[in-house]
Amino acid sequence: MKIAYLLNSYPMTSTTFIRREIEALERLGLEIRRYAVRHWDQPLVEPLDMAEQQKTHYLLTGNAGRLIAAFFVELLSNPAGLARGIGLWLRLCVNQGEFSPRMVAYLLQAAYLRRKTRAEGITHVHAHFATNAAGVAMLAQAMGGPSYSFTSHGPDEFVDPSAISMKLKVERAAFVVAISHFCRVQLVRFSSMKCWNKIFISRCGLQMDEFQPGFGFETGNQDFVCVGRLCPQKGQLLIPRALATLRDEFPALRVHFVGDGESRAELERAIADCGVEQQVVLHGWQGSAFVKQMLASSRALLLPSFAEGLPVVIMEAFALGRPVLSTFIAGIPELVDDRCGWIFPAGSTEDLAAAMRAALRASPAELEQKGREGRSRVERFHDLQALSNGLYRQFTAVP
Repeated sequence: MKIAYLLNSYPMTSTTFIRREIEALERLGLEIRRYAVRHWDQPLVEPLDMAEQQKTHYLLTGNAGRLIAAFFVELLSNPAGLARGIGLWLRLCVNQGEFSPRMVAYLLQAAYLRRKTRAEGITHVHAHFATNAAGVAMLAQAMGGPSYSFTSHGPDEFVDPSAISMKLKVERAAFVVAISHFCRVQLVRFSSMKCWNKIFISRCGLQMDEFQPGFGFETGNQDFVCVGRLCPQKGQLLIPRALATLRDEFPALRVHFVGDGESRAELERAIADCGVEQQVVLHGWQGSAFVKQMLASSRALLLPSFAEGLPVVIMEAFALGRPVLSTFIAGIPELVDDRCGWIFPAGSTEDLAAAMRAALRASPAELEQKGREGRSRVERFHDLQALSNGLYRQFTAVP
């Protein structure tokens, strides 16, 4: 069976879990073609992602002439299918509230995708995230192209689901993957209970043999690691304030930020305003080996997010035997509780500082116990091989 994976920007430093998923499905025998709308606009730092980029075919980047040509070929050779696609496209435009060049690009990409998948013998397209890539796959299907499915993660998909035509995308999909129970009920909420049986949970997974846990903790280790894009949703701007209240009590305290993004300048100002320059290290984007090394040598992962799906880095920390400090939002409480870390209300500097203080005061034995529980949970719920078997069954069951 030959299928395609369709992403908006791919590969990205933050899409390692998608690469792992594709590789696991290929080991099971699926032939998978990588498609993406565009190149990521940042440099890649992971060699495996650089190799993945060479395997990816881009619909929009450097492809404008072929998109236009595909539309007119469809007009001549598939007028009925194109008419169906345009009718559905008009509904997307109304829901989005715009008839813009961006929306026209979706239509052109869909025409191109239909022709490209037909030429390559692709029978199904799977998108990650319920945004523009899922929309392009849906339009291509309406034109007579392959069936489609998508994986929904949140949180951005749930901000304005009507604008991205979530209901349409769920209803027309062969099936939909939710990464958590929270995600599944959001998808049902924005479509209908009639769609319940086509939405199934498949959590993001790890290749467990790539993560060797270490359960030893040194009393003097006061290093936290915060991994992820620097952006408002991640809540990183609260960390300097918490550090300011803790630094006198814990003079060796450090927080290592691994990642970059639009909030970097604001984070740097917050660090300076709080006078915690000695307590913070900004590493920028780094490869997976560096992230593993930082997590494995830390006291705990720190993730005070305001909005999330279910972050893969939490699974990685647990797989390495490290506890996690995070917030009561979205799918996080389905994995994190006080048996494997510290969980606290989002947006509360006081509760963030209290959780950090508790982690810093915890004995090596308590940290080890939490780390072992975290590892056990990831082995039970986030083993990539077991999850891939479920996805494989879904793909091969599509008519």
